[in-house]
Amino acid sequence: MTALVGAGATGLLVGGLSTAFYFALIGLAFGLAWHVGTWATFTYHVHEDRFQTRRSLVGRTVKSVPRERIRGVDISSTLGHRLLGLAIVHVDAGADGGEIVLNAVAQREAERLRKVLLARARVAEAPLQVKRRRELAHIRPRWFLYAPLSGAYLLTPFALAGSLLGTLYNLGDDLGLITRDRVESLGRDAAGLPTGVVVLIMMLFLGAMPVASVIAFTLFNWDFTVYERDGSIVAERGLVTRRSVALERRRVRGVELSDNPFERVAGVVRLGALVTGLGDAAHRGRLLPAAPRSVAVALASRVLGPVPAPLIPHPRAARGRRLVRATAPPLGAAVVCAFAGHLATTTAALFAALMAVPLGLDRYRQLGHADDGVRLTVRSGSLRRRQYVVEHDAIVGWRVRRTLFQRRAGLATLHAAVGAGEGGCAAVDMSESDALAMAWTITPDWIAPFLAPPRPDKTREHPS
Repeated sequence: MTALVGAGATGLLVGGLSTAFYFALIGLAFGLAWHVGTWATFTYHVHEDRFQTRRSLVGRTVKSVPRERIRGVDISSTLGHRLLGLAIVHVDAGADGGEIVLNAVAQREAERLRKVLLARARVAEAPLQVKRRRELAHIRPRWFLYAPLSGAYLLTPFALAGSLLGTLYNLGDDLGLITRDRVESLGRDAAGLPTGVVVLIMMLFLGAMPVASVIAFTLFNWDFTVYERDGSIVAERGLVTRRSVALERRRVRGVELSDNPFERVAGVVRLGALVTGLGDAAHRGRLLPAAPRSVAVALASRVLGPVPAPLIPHPRAARGRRLVRATAPPLGAAVVCAFAGHLATTTAALFAALMAVPLGLDRYRQLGHADDGVRLTVRSGSLRRRQYVVEHDAIVGWRVRRTLFQRRAGLATLHAAVGAGEGGCAAVDMSESDALAMAWTITPDWIAPFLAPPRPDKTREHPS
């Protein structure tokens, strides 16, 4: 399609409509020949221990990845693919292997590939046992109304308008339709509009934001379904482009619950999976979009196990640190502006510092951690609150950080290194004793060499 449009535009600039027609035909023929040649010279093969692809249209390229390193197999289908009974298969081979894409594979073959490639190594040679599909969660139509609570979907009109204006400007510039005089004339016409018309346009645009966010949310998450089958957690979603992501259950080592203040007030949260070696975890690990918290916690329990609760609050000294970190930047700006003699800017900075106080208090309220002997959970953040739940077996290391101010307050940040998601999770501003005690409880053999042996209590010694 890109080649066709480019050839047509070139022909239009060179010789008018007739030349553009012939150029478009040439571009269409070249594009079809290229795609047919690519399809005819591309092969793939599933070996007993590896998955291999071969391309040989211009140069020969062979890519081979061990099956044990395959982290996930995703299936997506655009509207055109679904009409032809085809699908696109994305094979995630980990951080080093990258991604292998098989375009235009039959739907049945795509499902077979996913089942074979995600089979465990120890049962790869045995016949696959088809397990009954068990649904874990399903989106409800009323959840689409949660879309305006998320900033990503709420800004959809700006993104669409910017993309459309950019495309029209580039096309008009290529065709010579945009000149400096016309741009200046358009600017004068826009500046000359009555104030009521400008206000009306702005109100219509702002009113379109929540509507567009609901539409975008619906297109991306239509019929969002999470189910378990063949030892994998599968999430399917999408209206125009249907996408199916399969995650090996044995590689799911934790979950992430995230929300913002608006979602928190409405009791809404998003759920993601922490999977070992998963690429593009933000999208491929998504288990639920904006959904009621009770539903997300129930799904997390089905996938990983019960979420430890209740959370243990952090010491009051952490509250002072949260307040200082929230108010220090605007107060510093206010001091600088005061010395510079800018009264209006100083007032604005002081107002910002005052408004940062509730933010600091809320950041402190969201701090917490808990452990049930099998899973660890930590929570932090306010504008974007995150709660991680990870299995003890997934923790591969600890890091205790104590800055100068933390040491003075008797606090420490305990970071648990996990080979999944973003690499770990941190319990911010715990008391030093709680941080060491939690690490000791989970992995005592790792912590013991770093702790000094207890000193004997001389008051209990008896004379010989």
